[in-house]
Amino acid sequence: MNWDQIKGNWKQYQGKARERWGKLTDDDLQAVDGKREQLVGKIQDAYGKSKEEAEREIDEFAASVG
Repeated sequence: MNWDQIKGNWKQYQGKARERWGKLTDDDLQAVDGKREQLVGKIQDAYGKSKEEAEREIDEFAASVG
């Protein structure tokens, strides 16, 4: 699934994102509002990952929900 589809239906995917990245709070996920770059930053902050690692995880997440 491409990110535009996820962004357009972000409210539906928040639960799956919460399962995937349990350290992110509901407030974090609401603040992201489907914006990929903001999600990258939240994952980096919460998990201490590099931007590349966070982006790879997001790509895997997008593929798994599609």
